[in-house]
Amino acid sequence: MLGLAQKNSPFPIFFCKFRRNRPKFSCLLDHANVIAAAAAAGKAHGAVTSAITHVAVTAVAIASGACLSTKVQKAIAFAKRAHHGQFRKTGDPYLTHCIHTGRILAMLIPSSGKRAVDTVVAGILHDVVDDACESLGSIEEEFGDEVAKLVAGVSRLSYINQANDLRVMLLGMVDDPRVVLIKLADRLHNMRTIYALPPAKARAVAQETLLIWCSLASRLGLWALKAELEDLCFAVLQPQIFRKMRADLASMWSPRNRVGYSRRITTIVSSPPLDERTASDDESFTTFDEHVLSMKDLLEAVVPFDILSDRRKRTKFLHDLAKSSEAQKKAKVVQDAGIALTSLVACEEALEKELLISTSYIPGMEVTLSSRLKSLYSIFSKMRRKDVGIHKVYDARALRVVVGDKNGTLHGPAIQCCYSLLDIVHRLWIPIDGEFDDYIVNPKPSGYQSLHTAVQGPDGSALEVQIRTQKMHEYAEHGLAAHWLYKETGNKLQSISSMDESDIEASSSLSKDTDDHNPLDTDLFQKYSSLKMGHPVIRVEGSNLLAAVIIRVEKGGRELLVAVSFGLAASEVVADRRPSFQIKCWEAYARLYKKASDEWWCQPGHGDWCTCLEKYTLCRDGMYHKQDQFGRLLPTFIQITHLTEEEESEYWAVVSAVFEGKPVDSVVSRRSSDSVAPTSMEASINNKVRLLRTMLRWEEQLRSEASLRQSKLGGKANGNPDSVVPGEVVIVCWPNGEIMRLRSGSTAADAAMKVGLEGKLVLVNGQLVLPNTELKDGDIVEVRV
Repeated sequence: MLGLAQKNSPFPIFFCKFRRNRPKFSCLLDHANVIAAAAAAGKAHGAVTSAITHVAVTAVAIASGACLSTKVQKAIAFAKRAHHGQFRKTGDPYLTHCIHTGRILAMLIPSSGKRAVDTVVAGILHDVVDDACESLGSIEEEFGDEVAKLVAGVSRLSYINQANDLRVMLLGMVDDPRVVLIKLADRLHNMRTIYALPPAKARAVAQETLLIWCSLASRLGLWALKAELEDLCFAVLQPQIFRKMRADLASMWSPRNRVGYSRRITTIVSSPPLDERTASDDESFTTFDEHVLSMKDLLEAVVPFDILSDRRKRTKFLHDLAKSSEAQKKAKVVQDAGIALTSLVACEEALEKELLISTSYIPGMEVTLSSRLKSLYSIFSKMRRKDVGIHKVYDARALRVVVGDKNGTLHGPAIQCCYSLLDIVHRLWIPIDGEFDDYIVNPKPSGYQSLHTAVQGPDGSALEVQIRTQKMHEYAEHGLAAHWLYKETGNKLQSISSMDESDIEASSSLSKDTDDHNPLDTDLFQKYSSLKMGHPVIRVEGSNLLAAVIIRVEKGGRELLVAVSFGLAASEVVADRRPSFQIKCWEAYARLYKKASDEWWCQPGHGDWCTCLEKYTLCRDGMYHKQDQFGRLLPTFIQITHLTEEEESEYWAVVSAVFEGKPVDSVVSRRSSDSVAPTSMEASINNKVRLLRTMLRWEEQLRSEASLRQSKLGGKANGNPDSVVPGEVVIVCWPNGEIMRLRSGSTAADAAMKVGLEGKLVLVNGQLVLPNTELKDGDIVEVRV
């Protein structure tokens, strides 16, 4: 933790904490990777290489002294014996693949706990049954029943056709998502070494990975792993476009283009979009050896997913890249990847320096700074979808600032700090017009909250910055698989069953796909022309958030007259979104509106000591900025509070009650009675139910995409009924959460019969239903005894 303070200084103390979330056993596996790679690079015999690897790993494990490393060490020894004499197509001992798989898992899961250790152990042993003829019995005897079940689950997944047997895979995963985590880690390392396969085989594997495993990683919330998988597939499937995009980004972010902290907005000229058809299927490779060398360069230009999350590893990665470039000329595409990563480090260091010297933050707040590079595949997809050049992808690189809130106890002050940090970012770098989104005041339907802004970085190119509190960050970041693992340690997460994929991905991968638009176009005016007098807004000035209401709408929404309450802080309003607290907020807004109306205040400057009317104008950046008496636009702005239909109805009911002098108790009681059932249902639903529903949506999405592709190719969308239309429904038996599989068309009575309670009352999703009610995938069925 870094601190900045001066004796007798009037400035508040600022703490900037840069976390290194490194699993306790990942050091063991990191050392094993280095040793295994060094041994494989030599000319030693396979048995000698394997022995050297094992002895070195054992020494590291013993030196570490961690009790949990004993089981990992034992697993490496077991895998070494099982895979003795076996080599990969790359020429490396098979043990290296086992170690790499375990290391990837160590970076994906919580750093402690029996389930975490068993997951890493199962990852190391994942191939001993299929490729080394070891028995599950021997694994169970050596490592326990849980590890044996995980290895068996991975083995079953190896024999199914992922494209046609999605339901088999997802049902196995719902029982224990760690099975799919291990398979994802296995697939990631296989993709890193895919250059050893013949070109046609490599493309087929990459296509399947992109279709199935990248999509699955997205559903599980494994954004960093998904990004690396996508780029590895992209390098194999579209090598020419991959090279060109790497070169274009390196050119944009090259240190020689760095222009300092320019305060003048410049015009960004977009280049024409890339055309997917420029890539050739044969990639102009004349021999297999040439293909291997070229493909190795492309794969090396994909930055490993864990590099960005660990500063020490990132520094070492760049140092090794520079060192190897001096010793032998590295391919340009690899050097371009280094330039991209270096540019991100420069942005992070510049913001870190600014945070340490700035004085407008909250005393004692901890700030965590992290960064990421958007995957080239995501950039390419966005360019095609929006028909824009690479310069118009503003989130190709991004920084995230997370403000500590002491486990939610300081959530209100932390929100104030977020807006203060936003002001610091906008003073450091010029914001790009129309690229600011306030998801704190206006959360996404999923509940995701954060500040998003795009600025011109130190090199003049676009950079996205996200700012959020720790509570918001935890809500956004924990994927479903991590959630399943965390239950061992008792951590509680908010409900994520209602989050759709786009909302989750937009939050956790530090990306934001908003349609490029002119903030002053007709659509925007139509959006704001519907604003009404009395609508609640939030006034933002530095870190100060105040409640306000619209008094008058002028020029079709271009100008607003707003009544600001200087005695009604809005940071707590934003922080606390409980239904009961929200009603009190609506009442406060309503009384502010009534006060301005009763006093006949109608011009800027009207008011008293607690309330003042201010004029706001819609500007190029898409925000309403304050206009002073001389017509000058100030940094102070307001955020329009977007209300759902339910919230809007409730708010105006409160306004009506306040203006008529009636108590708001009736509104409160109605809200409470309406919210009891869903809140109770959501509070009681378990992890398995949420995961099942999410995976069923994923299955439906993939099948829909497959049908669409078939129709575009002129094939029959339903050519194989068994692979497109599942022959069963999957339900959850309440309250134990057991998964039940029934034939399609089964009814509530069938479910009761199957559990041996024929003729009893059946509730589906909390509602009493008739016996002949047909069941659907993901239904929660409770049979009353």
